Amino acid sequence: MDNTVGSLTKKEKSIIVGSVLGDGYLRIVPGRKNALFEIDSSIKQKFYIDWKYQALKRIVITPPRRRKGNGTRIAYRFSTRQHPDLTEIYQKFYQNGKKIVPEFQLNSLIMAVWFMDDGSKTYKTYYLNTQGFDYLSQKRLIETLKKEYGIESSLNRDKIYYRIRIRTGSADRFRRIINPYIVPTMRYKLSETP
Repeated sequence: MDNTVGSLTKKEKSIIVGSVLGDGYLRIVPGRKNALFEIDSSIKQKFYIDWKYQALKRIVITPPRRRKGNGTRIAYRFSTRQHPDLTEIYQKFYQNGKKIVPEFQLNSLIMAVWFMDDGSKTYKTYYLNTQGFDYLSQKRLIETLKKEYGIESSLNRDKIYYRIRIRTGSADRFRRIINPYIVPTMRYKLSETP
């Protein structure tokens, strides 16, 4: 059912966009008008998923639940109600059912959620695991990081795919921007050691 919740807040939209850049996804149920947002992660990320749920619970009907995944994997998931604002984000970030990156306004919360979902630390800098995006989308993300925050990055080959590598000279700047939003259980991603 469509919900009667008013417009999404900037924080809610930022968490959703950051998640779409990472592990979350939007979809439109066949026969329905508006999109909904879904998170389906490992139970190991419970605290982080609960943080997302708390931030979005105004548009969620059922709290996160465990469910048996493939093999021994235990998943932890929730989905939101359908919402016109989610449909607007879906129309920007999906083309023929596949995630793409349009021109969009990046903010520090979006960047932090994206990093918590799909980022990692190397010896002196950070990666954003964008292997699921096409080349044009990855180039657009690099341009957006530079334009919005002056963060220099490049594509780094990862087997047959590419991912974004924050250049060493921008690593401290990147860390300072996202640091205030990193939840306690994801802080290991910022540290020098695993």
